[in-house]
Amino acid sequence: MAVSRTDFLAHAPQYSTTGELLAAAARQRGMDVEVLPVCGGAGGLRGRPGGHYFGGPLFAAGIADELEVGLLEPTDDWLSSLPHEFTLRNIVSSTLSEARRLTRPAFVKPPSGKSFPAAVHTDGGTLPRTTDLPSDTPVQISDVVTWAREFRLFVLDGECRTGSQYVAFGRMDSAPLHGHPDEEIVREFANNLLAAHGHTLPSAVALDVGLLSTSDGGTSGWAVVEANMAWFANCYASDPDRTLDVVLRAAGPRSRLSARDRGFCRHLKDA
Repeated sequence: MAVSRTDFLAHAPQYSTTGELLAAAARQRGMDVEVLPVCGGAGGLRGRPGGHYFGGPLFAAGIADELEVGLLEPTDDWLSSLPHEFTLRNIVSSTLSEARRLTRPAFVKPPSGKSFPAAVHTDGGTLPRTTDLPSDTPVQISDVVTWAREFRLFVLDGECRTGSQYVAFGRMDSAPLHGHPDEEIVREFANNLLAAHGHTLPSAVALDVGLLSTSDGGTSGWAVVEANMAWFANCYASDPDRTLDVVLRAAGPRSRLSARDRGFCRHLKDA
């Protein structure tokens, strides 16, 4: 992805291996890499043109306007709106108050952000009850499933630029998508999904897909796990330079946003 001479990557102060890899890839392109102040805010970077961002959403909320970056995010109901053929499980968008009424086991998570941990709950009574989680907090509720393998794909303009296996049967197990035994079928599934529903995602996104396991140890098919903000996604064993292509679009200058992508910037909806 082409960058201008003034482009720079602003990194949240929290260290991550992905952030280090992306910073190295950015420097290889001649980009400045700037670590944002721990106290918050953009500091001396405020108003500087050509800013891109990598880091968490809570920190991003405090610097997005000062850096004038557009933060692309999948919509909260994206996963639940997909046809069953791409999810292979029942998924609904709801609220925390509704989820607390569940009388069956379910996987419950915030559709975006990290307001509480994604987890399997035996019923709604085990969901967190704290004053900082209002009853209307959006959640996704889905059937409990087991993933044999899960892959993260970094997608730009409907094309998978790079990817990585990151989990096998719930345990961390990173391996590059390139050359993986499942590479062809993962790409085929992703291409079919993106051809049919890519228009419902921002132009730059991290897409997780996986192979579902059956109770007898077999497999039942490929499905979407979720879609994530590329500017806050672990790259695992993905190619860092290709990952950077996606991150730069996912959190780049607002002046370069397409009209389509502007609709995926939650913080710009009312601007």
